[in-house]
Amino acid sequence: MKTLKCSDVGFDCAAVVTADTVEEVLAQAAAHAKEVHGVVVTPEMAEEIATKITADP
Repeated sequence: MKTLKCSDVGFDCAAVVTADTVEEVLAQAAAHAKEVHGVVVTPEMAEEIATKITADP
């Protein structure tokens, strides 16, 4: 399972996205960013965000 905490990307937000793959996490994170924070994730941003995704043991 892959996990991304919204706060790790710089937002004051307690949201956590989990999914089986990095691609799924990025898709969910992009949707969250747009809906909650009004931010459209660019491909460049997605590359940086991907570095913050962790793998759960």
